[in-house]
Amino acid sequence: MPAAIEGTYKNRDVEGLLDVYFYRRVGFALARFFSRLGMTPTAVTLLSGISGLAAGHLYYYRDLRLNLFGMGLHVLSNALDNADGQLARLTNKGSRSGRILDSISDHIVFVGIYVHLVLRCLAAGASPAIWLLALAAGLSHAVQGGFADYARNAYLFFVAGRSRAEVDSSVRLRAEYEQLRWRRDFWQKLLLRIYLNFTIGQETFSPALMRLRAAAGQAFPAGVPSEIQTRYRAAARPLFKWIGLLMTNTRMLVLFLLLILDHPAWYFVMELTLLNLVLAYALIRQNQVCRFFVPEIAALIESRNQA
Repeated sequence: MPAAIEGTYKNRDVEGLLDVYFYRRVGFALARFFSRLGMTPTAVTLLSGISGLAAGHLYYYRDLRLNLFGMGLHVLSNALDNADGQLARLTNKGSRSGRILDSISDHIVFVGIYVHLVLRCLAAGASPAIWLLALAAGLSHAVQGGFADYARNAYLFFVAGRSRAEVDSSVRLRAEYEQLRWRRDFWQKLLLRIYLNFTIGQETFSPALMRLRAAAGQAFPAGVPSEIQTRYRAAARPLFKWIGLLMTNTRMLVLFLLLILDHPAWYFVMELTLLNLVLAYALIRQNQVCRFFVPEIAALIESRNQA
C-alpha cells in the first residue's frame, strides 16, 4: 500500500504536510474506489468542482453551522482534486486535457468563493468598493498560483524527471494550436487556447525560470544528469517552504479561521499583503537559482555546438 501511494505522488519535496499525511492518503483511497467504479479522472474533477461551488455558496450565510458544513465540502473538494490526479496516475489515464480541466475547475471554485464572500460582505453593509478589493485579490491569487505551479513543475523536471513534470512551452503549444481547426477540433482547440494563455502568463511572469527550463531541455534531451539534479535540488528545495504557502492549503486554513471569526473581508487583505510578500520573496530566490544555473548550461550548449 505505501509503495502504491508513493507512486501517485508527484514528489515529496513539493508536497505539503497536509498533502502527504491527509489529502494524498484520502485521495488515494478515493482514487481506488473510483477506479473500481470505472470512473474517469475527468468525472472526479467534475465532482470536485461541484463540491467546491457548493462550499462557496454556503460561505455566503452568516451562520457558523452552514459555514462549517461548507468547510467540510471544501475539504472534500480538495480531496477530490487530489484524487483525480492520483486516479490518472494509478490508471495511466493522465492527459493534458485532464490537467487543463482540473485547472479550470480550481479557478471556477475560487471565483465562486470570492463572489459569495463579496455578497456576504455587501449584505453585512460593506461598501461596493469590496468588489475592487476582491478583484485585486483574485488577480493576485492567479499570479501566485501560476508561479507556484510553474516553479513546482520546473523542480519536477530537474529533480524527478520529465515523466513526473507537466512541462509545456508556449512555443510548442502555439504550434499545436495552429494545427487545430475550430470546426473540426472545437473542444480541443478551446482547451488548448486556455492552456496556452495560462502558459504564456507563467512564462511572462517568470522569464528567468522559462529560460532555464528551455536551456535544460536543449542541453539534456535524454534527461537531466544526476549531478545537476542533485545540485538543483539542494538549491531549489528550500524554496518550497515558501512556495507551499502560495498553494491551496494555506488559503483554506486562513479562510476557515476568518469565517469562524466572521471577518471574511480580511481574506482579500491577506491575499494582497502577506501572500504577495511571500510571492515577491520566492520569486527573488527563484531568480537567484536560475542565474546560477543558466550560464553553466548555456556554456555546455555552446561547447557542444562548437565540437
